[in-house]
Amino acid sequence: MPVSSCGLRRLELSVAEPELSVDFFAGVLGWTVIAEPGGSFSGWVGDRLAAQVVAGERGWHVFFGGDEPRELRAGSSVDGGRVLHGPWAPPPRHGEPCWVELMTGSPEDGYWLSELGWESRSGVEDFVLFTSARHGEPRAVAGRLTTSRAEGWQTYFAVDDVAAACARVSGLDGRVLVEPTTVPTGLIASIEGPRGGSCVLLEKPAGWGGAWSA
Repeated sequence: MPVSSCGLRRLELSVAEPELSVDFFAGVLGWTVIAEPGGSFSGWVGDRLAAQVVAGERGWHVFFGGDEPRELRAGSSVDGGRVLHGPWAPPPRHGEPCWVELMTGSPEDGYWLSELGWESRSGVEDFVLFTSARHGEPRAVAGRLTTSRAEGWQTYFAVDDVAAACARVSGLDGRVLVEPTTVPTGLIASIEGPRGGSCVLLEKPAGWGGAWSA
């Protein structure tokens, strides 16, 4: 079994117009944007990388930290190097990734437990919480929700005020897909940029996973 992954190495958004997309997310999340070689961009919160935006069509891709770089299912990979975001990283600041959740109609929890060294425990209804014990006591590292909606890893970003962030989304020609609502993770809203890249905003998470960090 591989060493248990304890969080995210990085996030990557692959879209047709990277510059316009990174400008949208920078406007909503307050990123500092740096142009990278090859027409890609990175968004930063202080000294921590929030996400990279590159040319392509696959949308969000999640890179978990791990001991053996490799491709996984559902738009994810394992990447070597220091984990930047997760239950043992510093608390998420405004604009930083703060949770990931697998949306799927065909739960294959055994695959993720085997590939990433996680354990699992039941949450509410069709939700399962994945945990990592890499650094001691098990902590919530990701979630899985059985759903008939689009499949793949859903990315969450921390915001100080979810209603204000939604107003910025509308002002930048994005869409608010789900208005602010309270779920077990906390107060959220779902948004999408004018050129794709849907994600979830989570208000003032105390730690990785919001209420799941308690």
